[in-house]
Amino acid sequence: MSENRDSGPAIGRRNLLKAGLAAGATIAVANAGLLGGAGSAAAAEEEIPSLKGKRIAISATGTDHHFDLTAYNAQIDEVKKLGGEPIAVDAQRNDTKLVSQLQTLIAQRPDALVQLLGTLTVVDPWLKRAKDAKIPVFTIDVGTPNSLNNTTSDNWRIGSDLALQLVSDIGGAGNIVVFNGFYGVVPCAIRYDQLKAVIKYYPDVKIIEPELRDVIPNTVQDAFSQITAILNKYPEKGSIKAIWSAWDIPQLGATQALVAAGRTEISTYGVDGSPEVLQLVRDPNSPAAGNAAQQPEEIGRTAIRNVARYLAGQKLPRETYVPALIANKKNIEEVTKTLRLG
Repeated sequence: MSENRDSGPAIGRRNLLKAGLAAGATIAVANAGLLGGAGSAAAAEEEIPSLKGKRIAISATGTDHHFDLTAYNAQIDEVKKLGGEPIAVDAQRNDTKLVSQLQTLIAQRPDALVQLLGTLTVVDPWLKRAKDAKIPVFTIDVGTPNSLNNTTSDNWRIGSDLALQLVSDIGGAGNIVVFNGFYGVVPCAIRYDQLKAVIKYYPDVKIIEPELRDVIPNTVQDAFSQITAILNKYPEKGSIKAIWSAWDIPQLGATQALVAAGRTEISTYGVDGSPEVLQLVRDPNSPAAGNAAQQPEEIGRTAIRNVARYLAGQKLPRETYVPALIANKKNIEEVTKTLRLG
């Protein structure tokens, strides 16, 4: 008996394609009711408790990326605004330095510790040590039971919406190139898993093997080189339809490589909403076709407000979601206006 791929469960191929077409025309915004029981930064404005007399440790894996730097600075500013003292450290993408800084912060016994990003296997043992030392632990984009609250975008929604945008744009068929170098970073893993979950229902969409591994540092240059090499293996137009990455700095390098090779029929997709990438999405001649734009300033500010709420005795959800916007060629002006990027 032949299989009817358009029948069966409600989340069939036809329904997904309809959803993908919708994603191509609208902005995807997480709402307050998303994942029932989880917190949302979209709640009504409230008076935030003071952090006067409190020392708040802020640990960043690195600040060389727009998202990281913006969220890091927003945390520092919000601690000061609420009357507290920030103890902020930047590991500059060096895991050895990150561990050393976390050890030092734990020894200083701050009133709370916030970890911004990080590979789970590296940071989690030290977050557990902080927790065991009775230091309240909070995270940004780090899913761990050792955190009282993780402030993040809804990466399940980001991953599925971006995948649906991609599938819609390529007509549900074609070879795609995927960067998958940071599966140990929880948000990247979720976004990748959601991509795979969507294209499972599109058997004519194929990921070219082996998947590419994005790197830090020199991400743009490395992505440029890797895409240039794979274009040489697939020289025919139409042999590759799209390039996907879990964040948008590889997307930047990939887009530059496509332009240099004259292969602008290939579309690129990524996550974060870095200004330089959104500018490429705005360009009608650029192959940058979609980007899930996060709100790092709001994420950083919300994380610190959650610290203040907790220290004031308020209950928090395990996760607080800040809305993200799917930017594409049709809605880029609206998205950048919403993000106040001009």
